[in-house]
Amino acid sequence: MPQTLEHLNDLDALEARLPELTAQYAAGEPYPHITLEGLLRPEVLEQVYAEFDAVPAETWTNYLHLNERKYGHTDPSTWGPTLRGVLDELSSDRFIAFLSAMTGIEGLQADRSLDGGGLHRSLPGGFLNVHADFTAHHTRAGWRRRVNLLLYLNREWQPEWGGALELWSRDMRRCVSTVEPIGNRALVFTTDVDSYHGHPEPLRFPEGLARQSLALYYFTDEPGLHPRSTDYRARPGDGPKRALIFLDKSALRVYDALKRRLHLSDGVVSRALGAVMARRSRR
Repeated sequence: MPQTLEHLNDLDALEARLPELTAQYAAGEPYPHITLEGLLRPEVLEQVYAEFDAVPAETWTNYLHLNERKYGHTDPSTWGPTLRGVLDELSSDRFIAFLSAMTGIEGLQADRSLDGGGLHRSLPGGFLNVHADFTAHHTRAGWRRRVNLLLYLNREWQPEWGGALELWSRDMRRCVSTVEPIGNRALVFTTDVDSYHGHPEPLRFPEGLARQSLALYYFTDEPGLHPRSTDYRARPGDGPKRALIFLDKSALRVYDALKRRLHLSDGVVSRALGAVMARRSRR
């Protein structure tokens, strides 16, 4: 009997469409990708929204620097039961087998430590500069990052609010495609050294709303892998901003190396940065 995934809408139907979905994925431009609509059951989605909002504010990790302004959460023990159930199902053997078949990448493994993944939240004014993701897991030696799944969890979204994900050409000359962050839409794409993506313009969401998603990353085991940190890139026309993007990326490269060597936690660094920002605000 196939593994039952009660929170997902209709995995049976997706599995039945594998030849079609596999072709669509491979044909994605500028790199293999696909959007899967309505991934969660409607009644599950409403509970997920409520549980997302209930995650304690003080438990979020801030990623506030020149190349991004967002918050992340990687501790499912503080999530509600429905959110944890969705995480379990998207990390299950059956779902991973579906992803492997659709992407053509064998040996995928879910990352239950949520290295860089988990819940993501960007408030009004938040942004994420165009980048290619870090290539290797920070604590599991030889784990190469191969596939990203972004499940958008926005109750509301309007185009004028911004936040559509831009997929850029491998030479960073043009934005080839955009993906609107509509609630219950999942974007799946191949992660490579030149899979450039981001939402670089500051969000114009109304106060009280945020751009929200669940980000899950899947890895393959490749001993001898040489890690590379997140590679932020300037867009044509970014002008003087190009230097700031490069300087921030260079600092991140140093932090990434220290994180791997010293097993630093993003949460520890986040709290330290938060304390520095709080002192600055009192001056």
